[in-house]
Order: sequence, then structure tokens, then C-alpha cells
Amino acid sequence: MAITTQYVVTHKGVEKLVTTDKKEADQYDKMLEAADNLAEYIQAKGIALDAEIAEELTIMLSKNKEKIAKIFKGASADSVLEDESAEVVKLKANG
Repeated sequence: MAITTQYVVTHKGVEKLVTTDKKEADQYDKMLEAADNLAEYIQAKGIALDAEIAEELTIMLSKNKEKIAKIFKGASADSVLEDESAEVVKLKANG
């Protein structure tokens, strides 16, 4: 019989990720924490969003922070999206 260590990331009482990789669990937990901080910041600025939409938006922003940083540095959304498409094609070709 084998023993497997699992790391479970929960967010607001909901299981979001189960993995055997501690580094992956820590990164995911950090991303969720950043999303919570973004949601709090957005709300503090007076922007009212439905809780579900706010969670989805802030998680998407947190997951894509490097790509969004490129946009803040002047890259167009089209160029960032093209880069993403190229990455997906590369992954499919290697897979």
C-alpha cells in the first residue's frame, strides 16, 4: 500500500485545488490571496460588483498578472492575446 501526501487548497470554505506538489499548492494559495486583495481594493474604490463576478475577475487577473503587466507597460491587448495563442499552439504541438 502506498502513502501519498496531498495538499488541499481551500478558499472561503470551498476546496479549490488538490495536488501532491507543495510548490503548486503554495503558488495557487498565493494567487487566491492576491485575488482577495484585489477584490477588497476594487470594493474600497467604490466599484460594486456581484460577489461571483468579482471573484471570477480577480482570480483571472491574478492568474494572468505577468500578461496584464505587459498591458500596463504599453503592450496592446491584441499582442498579449496573440502571444497567448502562440503559447497554446506550442503546447499542443509538444503534447
